[in-house]
Amino acid sequence: MLTVLRNSWPLLLGMMLLMIGNGVQGTLLGIRGAIEGFSTTQMSVVMSAYFLGFLFGSRMTPGMIRSVGHVRVFAALGSMISAVLVAYAAAPDWIAWSLMRVLIGFSFSGVYITAESWLNNASTNETRGQALSLYMIMQMLGIISAQALLNTGDPSGYFLFVIPSVLVSIAFTPILLTASPAPAFELTKPLSFLRLFQISPLGCVGIFLLGGVFSAQFGMASVWGSAVGLSVRDLSIFVAAIYVGGLVLQYPIGWLSDRMDRRKLVLALAAGGAMATAIPVLVDANFYLLVAVGALMGGVSNPLYSLLVAYTNDFMDGADMPAASAGLIFINGVGAIGGPLMTGWIMAQMGPSGFFLFIAVLFAVMAGYAGWRMTRRPAPSADQTGSYTPLAPTGGLVAVEAAAEIAAEAQHADGQEAPARNATE
Repeated sequence: MLTVLRNSWPLLLGMMLLMIGNGVQGTLLGIRGAIEGFSTTQMSVVMSAYFLGFLFGSRMTPGMIRSVGHVRVFAALGSMISAVLVAYAAAPDWIAWSLMRVLIGFSFSGVYITAESWLNNASTNETRGQALSLYMIMQMLGIISAQALLNTGDPSGYFLFVIPSVLVSIAFTPILLTASPAPAFELTKPLSFLRLFQISPLGCVGIFLLGGVFSAQFGMASVWGSAVGLSVRDLSIFVAAIYVGGLVLQYPIGWLSDRMDRRKLVLALAAGGAMATAIPVLVDANFYLLVAVGALMGGVSNPLYSLLVAYTNDFMDGADMPAASAGLIFINGVGAIGGPLMTGWIMAQMGPSGFFLFIAVLFAVMAGYAGWRMTRRPAPSADQTGSYTPLAPTGGLVAVEAAAEIAAEAQHADGQEAPARNATE
């Protein structure tokens, strides 16, 4: 891993700075929106718009790269991110924010795809898993650091919008000066959503529900915190706890994933997440309990993303895995668009506790569906499954495809025959 860090540190450092910018805007807008008097419903539209742009970016960026190249796309989208981060403060209007969130979501999606292409191209078969792990760690550290940055200024002013913009601009310097040319995007074998669902129903349903969970966490946590009157300090600690939990539990859950029926692990994690997030709905939780709930919520949702991707790959032929990755990203994106909108509607009906209720319901549905799928077919044995690769839901298409490549290589090395042909039994 030290070799990967030595060879790729400019790219990884740049991505961490980018994630600081992304993490700040995700939390800061919820706080500033309350200051400006925006309703919960209006803020849910603002937060949902990011995921709409992200979904469009994941579909359109490969074509843009093929047309004008990685460097131009990367620089153009980076400039857009930097500009939008400043423009939020200049146009405190929820409709304007919604349009800007579409732009910044599109831009971040394209930046992730481009940066992941460079990272993947710089990795060998032996180091690709380590590179993805470091990439995930730097993303999470960036978001966690962003929460600390929130405490350095007044959210009603300009400073907290300007500093992330500057950091994002700086982030591109080490990346563009050191990144080698990335390979051209190639069209993958098409795989219909129906076929993907037939191969892995739990993978599709789980990743869709998880899109709603993650977007509610990433987009609406600050809206909830402002609604219940948390200070900037307390809200930043709560949001940071979500990502600290995801970072700490990612590897123990990955270790378990490679040694047991992954559906049992999905069921246990989702059920645990449902019980944890139901606590603030049922009782008047103090701040320390809320932080613990946030850590458990993130500790479940972030590893579940990697787990569901790995589980889906268990039923894929190596040639189908890249196309399946694209399908999973799209399904997750559709779920993510609806997450803030549904959370905002529930909060408008029953108050701030609707934030936790929505997430608890999604976790409970996922647990129930995983339990039902366990009655439909036997699980592949542990020695027939691919390896678990840590991924962050904030990443892009190429990271998921790289995880599929690792699984395909492991499948080929072990001489395994993919069980996809029995997927509909």
